[in-house]
Amino acid sequence: MLTLIFGALVVGITMGLLGSGGSAISVPLLVYVVGHSAKVSIAESMAIVGLIAFFAAIPYSMAKQVDWPSVVFFGIPGMIGTFIGAILGGLATDSLQLIVFGFVIVLAAGFMVRKAFFLKADTSCPLEAMKERAKSFGALSRLKMITEGLLVGVLTGFVGVGGGFLIVPALMAMAKLPIRMAIGTSLVIIAAKSLVGFLKYQRVLWEHDLSVDWWTILIFSVVGILASNLGSRVNAKLDQRLLNRVFAAFLVLIGLFVIIKECLGI
Repeated sequence: MLTLIFGALVVGITMGLLGSGGSAISVPLLVYVVGHSAKVSIAESMAIVGLIAFFAAIPYSMAKQVDWPSVVFFGIPGMIGTFIGAILGGLATDSLQLIVFGFVIVLAAGFMVRKAFFLKADTSCPLEAMKERAKSFGALSRLKMITEGLLVGVLTGFVGVGGGFLIVPALMAMAKLPIRMAIGTSLVIIAAKSLVGFLKYQRVLWEHDLSVDWWTILIFSVVGILASNLGSRVNAKLDQRLLNRVFAAFLVLIGLFVIIKECLGI
């Protein structure tokens, strides 16, 4: 129980701080600590991360830190991709899903470091900056967002990652969003994709005679939601560059652990 609560705290705070990273912690924890199968853990992670993302997005939305056009251009293709990824995940073995998950998490570390170089000291979004962003957010940027949204969605469905580590820097680079608005927008997109993935995985689990543990989902979600609120409140007070680099190193360790464990069967 203490392990679940601690894990939920870490997942929630991470989601609130960074707008990503929750699945990177929850999936390995559910598989290797709680003892659930990969497919069950992926489905549970989608429910947990989706709920946490939804509630974590509320403070950002109230502060007008969600860019709704980006939610449409990134989120809808992401939901379609998640549905496709969930179908592919149902056909794959647990070991393959976890190995791919490990590589995705290591990739995530690279994007977390890359994101740090996009960060600016001024995280507000003044009127002039928004006008400039509107000019640069043309058809090509929208097409790139749709394409990346689809691909990130496939990853979400296949291995259960929310994809915030790809969404946040993409929103900053393509939509020219400041970091806090990118995080808030990412949380909304993650919530939507996770809902689609979780619903589709119910069919996958039924076909494998499996089911999620609703008690685990409840504990993780309630604690995680409370922790995410804390994370979002302290976000603006922390050194974002350092935070991203430290978490990137943590992701590398998790990813390598999963890859080595599954490849060697230990």
